[in-house]
Amino acid sequence: MALTDARALFQNLEVATAAPAEDQRLLGQLADWCHRYSPLVAFDPPHGIVLDVTGCDHLFGGLEAMLRDVVTRLRKYGFAVKAAISGNAAAARALARFSRGGVFSDVGDDSILRLPLVALEIEETSLVGLKRAGLRELGDVAALPRAALTARFGEAVVNRLDALFGRAARPVSPLRMVPVSTAQRRMAEPLIAMEAVEMLLRQLGDELFSSLEERGEGAREIEAAFFRVDGQVRRIAVQAGRPLVETAPFFRLIGERLSALSEPLDAGYGFDAVQLAALRVERVVHRQTSLDVRRETASGIGALVDRLSARLGPARVQRSLAVDSHIPERAFSMMPAIHQTADEALARPRFASDGYRTVGDPPARPIRLFQPPQRIEAVAGLPDGPPMQFRWRRVLHEVALAEGPERIAPEWWRDNLDARARDYYRIEDNAGRRFWIFREGLYGRDHAPQWFLHGLFA
Repeated sequence: MALTDARALFQNLEVATAAPAEDQRLLGQLADWCHRYSPLVAFDPPHGIVLDVTGCDHLFGGLEAMLRDVVTRLRKYGFAVKAAISGNAAAARALARFSRGGVFSDVGDDSILRLPLVALEIEETSLVGLKRAGLRELGDVAALPRAALTARFGEAVVNRLDALFGRAARPVSPLRMVPVSTAQRRMAEPLIAMEAVEMLLRQLGDELFSSLEERGEGAREIEAAFFRVDGQVRRIAVQAGRPLVETAPFFRLIGERLSALSEPLDAGYGFDAVQLAALRVERVVHRQTSLDVRRETASGIGALVDRLSARLGPARVQRSLAVDSHIPERAFSMMPAIHQTADEALARPRFASDGYRTVGDPPARPIRLFQPPQRIEAVAGLPDGPPMQFRWRRVLHEVALAEGPERIAPEWWRDNLDARARDYYRIEDNAGRRFWIFREGLYGRDHAPQWFLHGLFA
């Protein structure tokens, strides 16, 4: 009703401004909290949460004990909650909203048949039509022929009945990635001391890696979830560049991650549940590496990358990745170093020019590139002679040695009509400094070719 009418009826009416965004944020926090019961948690609009608890009830002493634990905890936090467990999500939603709730093992029992017509959650016009026909409960509608229902009220009523009675599947789309394997502990008394939390993490790590070992897999990403007594959930993820198969390296990485947190892990009134989940795994192939120096070196570098990524963040520790392009500034891209595989760690990026150079030759590409290339003034012979001298940053350099040109054509398929061919030269001046210089444009064909310094050799 209108607010003025409500105030006329209730003189001491308490009014609060609606905040849908805050409601949704709080619902998201509750959904995150519900992961202590099942990894498959999803929203059930407008104000519900649905869990797929298949195979999880034995961890809580059965379905009745699980439901009782959920309701009791949420009510302690100050929420008014109704909950039901049934054979499918649609039936559980209807029983939770339009009955007293509880555990209903059979979706075809009398509890669903006795639900009011509003449990169909169909359009108002169809609902009014069913009531005018003298129908009061779902059992009355379910007893009617399907063809007559479809012809009179459309397919929405029939589809809804199929969902309620489990004849049509309604899969749960989880909010978070479903872990491959998990290890969890629920404590009778909350853990407050961090020493006890670390000991528990070691025990959970042993359980998690034991289950992964049976599958012949190692963990590339592990998430630790800490459930506090007050309902707050803290998640800390650890990634590794190589599959982790033991607790010791994982514990070193989680220690680095915890020590680098901007907001330290706070137990508050204590953690009543801790969970380790392997989110990404990889098949582990055991190899003898004691005689392979390259693999031993790659293993040491991989461990260093894992520790740096755990402390600084994966996005801050990057490596170059070769890209199939002749344009130097596009010939590589950067990606988190922790995402590389074991084979990529041993591979050496190759360029087209490698096949024309032998051991001991100077490098074809400089170590340092300028982006964008820096404009210079150069004096060179026409049409394709190397520069004899050039001025860079107000300093004049006399060329002693020059090699080139190496012509690189523009990538015409990128629809860049202004791009011109480049002639690259490797230059050494009188002081022994080496530069990588190119001329953009060709004399006699392009208008006003220009010279640029693109890189410096070590």
